[in-house]
Amino acid sequence: MATIKDIANKLGIAVSTVSKGLNGASDISDDMRQLVLDTAVEMGYASKKMRTTTTRKVCIFIENMDYENIDQFGYDIIVGFKLSAARRHWEVTVVPSSLTLQTEEKYDTYMLKNGYSGAFFLGFTLHDDWVMQLNKTTVPSVLLDNYIERNNHVGYVGTDSDEGIDLAVDHLKELGHKKIAFLNGSKNSMVSDQRYSAYVNSMKKHGLSLDENLIEFGYYVPDCAKYHVPSFLKNGATAIICASDLIASGVIAEVKKHGLTVPDDISVIGFDDLPIAAQLSPPLTTIRQDRVDLGKSAFLLLDGLIHNVSISKLLQRAKFIKRQSTAPCKTK
Repeated sequence: MATIKDIANKLGIAVSTVSKGLNGASDISDDMRQLVLDTAVEMGYASKKMRTTTTRKVCIFIENMDYENIDQFGYDIIVGFKLSAARRHWEVTVVPSSLTLQTEEKYDTYMLKNGYSGAFFLGFTLHDDWVMQLNKTTVPSVLLDNYIERNNHVGYVGTDSDEGIDLAVDHLKELGHKKIAFLNGSKNSMVSDQRYSAYVNSMKKHGLSLDENLIEFGYYVPDCAKYHVPSFLKNGATAIICASDLIASGVIAEVKKHGLTVPDDISVIGFDDLPIAAQLSPPLTTIRQDRVDLGKSAFLLLDGLIHNVSISKLLQRAKFIKRQSTAPCKTK
């Protein structure tokens, strides 16, 4: 591991200048400070504070995800992470991310500059600048629902989509449904791709025919339902599996606009088990992601990576939650 002296020798400057650059001193130029930081990252330097095992400073970067109240998806994930971190006396900072933040400074440099030992990414896509930089990072990093190949410093935490979607298809088949539609989330999302593959594989496993007219990508918002439910109904769907509870809430509303009822005419299943799921009319049958446990799992994974335990993926099991939005199929 590189030392301050190694950095000084490489740059041909005094050790004291390197120390000032690493510690944010005001009596050196911004250009010199940035050169010191970039060189330290390049050489794999880690500060003593980042290496200590007694206390650690880590952060949660969050983008494109609501998290400020208990009804929002990210809230319980952050709670779970912080609960585990508190038991180890780790300091956790939640940092809302933006394009500006990611373009102003490289990820590794930002982490070194702020003394963070590791990070948990929520709501990012594989196209984000910092996520693309994770291919080569040496900073322990965990992503929710995104995966970076061939880097022992980066791990992925999520819920088993294959198991979750299979539970939904199995339930609907037992109720006699054959024309099962699938309304997915947005394209170019790893979790959407996973749930699409899970749906296709489960339909085949259950001996049910795939109908391309009953498969659509939307967005993880209720409003997307109005663009796809009419086509599902026209093509004879008797049940609709949704990639999220928010999508399912929109589906239920759209079905009602067409003079039909859930579940008597159409069965609907969501994914996530957000607080709104039990409050919908009818209450939503769904696949639960335990978000507090997701946060705890992310902490366990990050802790392992910090201690050089190279974990690639940590998946929690999905749980089927039966409520009143599904019923036996009436179509013969």
